[in-house]
Amino acid sequence: QVQLVESGGGLVQAGGSLRLSCAASGSIFSINNMDWYRQAPGKQRELVASITSGASTNYADSVKGRFTISRDNAKNTVYLQMNSLKAEDTAVYYCNARIRTSLLTSRDYWGQGTQVTVSS
Repeated sequence: QVQLVESGGGLVQAGGSLRLSCAASGSIFSINNMDWYRQAPGKQRELVASITSGASTNYADSVKGRFTISRDNAKNTVYLQMNSLKAEDTAVYYCNARIRTSLLTSRDYWGQGTQVTVSS
């Protein structure tokens, strides 16, 4: 059984910062990519940032220069530091991880989501 648990969401004023965390636990053999997605009301879920096991990163154009993704492999945790937040960043943020639970088995797991609300 693998779980992803997110934390760190909340209400912040425009221009402020938040740091999201997502910790994976359970029968984990290894973790490949770890990603952050978000879904605003009435919109499709979109990829915000991703990080490989080797710490290579990729960002959506809308968050480049403002958000930073990082991971702590010893803690099986991924972080999203969000600075200069805008009202349009308001969404439920989800973490996703490609987790190998054995030599032959790997699949994507999702967290439960954490609400980020930016007031203008």
